[in-house]
Amino acid sequence: MVERIEDLNLPNAVIARLIKEALPDGTNVSKEARAAIARAASIFVIFLTSTSTNLAHKQNHKSITTANILDALKKLEFESFIDPLTQDLEGYRKLVKEKKEKTKKETSAKADDATATVTKDAN
Repeated sequence: MVERIEDLNLPNAVIARLIKEALPDGTNVSKEARAAIARAASIFVIFLTSTSTNLAHKQNHKSITTANILDALKKLEFESFIDPLTQDLEGYRKLVKEKKEKTKKETSAKADDATATVTKDAN
């Protein structure tokens, strides 16, 4: 599964970016503090995933779903995370939907152009 426990840590670049976005400009965070935050975040993700997996198995599901994650947050008494997470999830889904629609329109336009070119060449 995992050779070293450090392999479970989130990438340092991601942690550094999140810290920078959360703190005011000019705030410095030591390397040790970043490492501690990364480790704590990794443990939280593992704990949440484990709880979500247990909830899914109790429902005879093989995969965890968003509902399992939200239920796990409630069970672990992290209710304050649910509303912001739900809002971010809705925004993400909207962005993905818009991207798919844009790609579909572009593909359709290219196909129309190709059909027009073939028709023109045939005449």
